Amino acid sequence: MNTLTIEGWKKAQRTSKAVPVEMIHFRVNEHYHLLLEQAEEALLENGQNEMLIDIDISTMELKTSRDCGNLTDCQLRVYLSKENQRGHFHLVGRSISDGSLIYSNAIMVDQLG
Repeated sequence: MNTLTIEGWKKAQRTSKAVPVEMIHFRVNEHYHLLLEQAEEALLENGQNEMLIDIDISTMELKTSRDCGNLTDCQLRVYLSKENQRGHFHLVGRSISDGSLIYSNAIMVDQLG
């Protein structure tokens, strides 16, 4: 299991500019690690730009700061880097309090190894 602490961002529904939030903490267990690797392979094979993986927040040990609040509709967004076609992912969700988009910086799928 990999524990990640990553910078986060919040984008309010009415604004186009994302603002930083405190760090987002979550775990990626072996099940999700395998799904991320499979998504990377599928993207390489089918030429799609991205894939979304639905997650069960209770298995992720998600911790967010007050400026972020509790999240709903969480997913892992997987995409390929344009430079080297390597898989990257980040956590995305919605703030329960105001519906703002919350997301983490991206991580390479290979870094979970």
